[in-house]
Amino acid sequence: MKKALLGATLGALALGLSAAPNMAKADEIGACLITKTDINPFFVKMKEGATAASVALGIDLSTYAGKVDGDHETQVQAIESCIASGAKGILLTASDTKSIVSVVKKAQDAGLIVIALDTPLEPIGAADATFATDNFKAGELIGQWAAAKLGDKAADAKIAMLDLTPSAPSVDVLRDQGFMKGFGIDIKDPNKIGDEDDDRIVGHDVTNGNEEGGREAMENLMQQDPEINVVYTINEPAAAGAYEALKAFGMEKDVLIVSVDGGCPGVLNVRDGVIGATSQQYPLDMAYKGMEAIKAWADTGKKPANTEGLNFYDTGVNLVTDQAADGVPSIDVEEGMNRCWG
Repeated sequence: MKKALLGATLGALALGLSAAPNMAKADEIGACLITKTDINPFFVKMKEGATAASVALGIDLSTYAGKVDGDHETQVQAIESCIASGAKGILLTASDTKSIVSVVKKAQDAGLIVIALDTPLEPIGAADATFATDNFKAGELIGQWAAAKLGDKAADAKIAMLDLTPSAPSVDVLRDQGFMKGFGIDIKDPNKIGDEDDDRIVGHDVTNGNEEGGREAMENLMQQDPEINVVYTINEPAAAGAYEALKAFGMEKDVLIVSVDGGCPGVLNVRDGVIGATSQQYPLDMAYKGMEAIKAWADTGKKPANTEGLNFYDTGVNLVTDQAADGVPSIDVEEGMNRCWG
């Protein structure tokens, strides 16, 4: 353990990354986990899952993370380091799902299996497998819930869309478009954010997936229309920031906020009325299953295969709310807390 930590620390100092690999010994299986950040509780839990699997499966794990959500260059450096270390596989949550593909191909050409976690690459087949939430379904559930809670008033809703980053990685697009579909909006091109012409949409702004970004985005959209009454957020930190902005306007009790993640702080915010409903995903399962796939690749040379096409593995999603809506499946906050992370 001390050796692994020392190697990670020295590598981080050299590369400016959150961690770095040890050179895998000839009889060891090396693997890398590369996340968008190491601050978001979602990625902390993902790291826990990968670490637990590394111990159970006898894999030498190295972990990396971008400095902020959207830090593509650091992820590229991390993949290059994994290739050089002799690792057998990479688990990746990509910040830029298109630009990362070329270095992913380089890793595959070097004999590594590359598995996308949470965020599919573009095209999705660029990864050898994807273990993730069905992010479109996650968005659709919160959209259906919001529309059901508003009832007839949904026809006159004023909706703020708090997305992730300008580069719009696939998870951002899927959740955004899923929410709109669930709410009853014509989403036009399902692969594109912002091409809808529904008058209920006040506008889109980006949050970088953090609380400060959520607050600023909410303030910006409130200036466009102070009568906003529904707020979609890419994740729960952004939702918390949006709530603080609304509270400053004295509007926190008049607006429905919905989100995606299911971390313990987010579920507590559902309990406390900050968030009306959130779609809970399971990052520990994503990482553990991904590590099992790397182990199988190292031992047998076989990659994961399923019958759904493009090797996508749905790791599950549940809507968490204490305000159940007719026709929308959900679990309550108590069960959400039993299954949350962070």
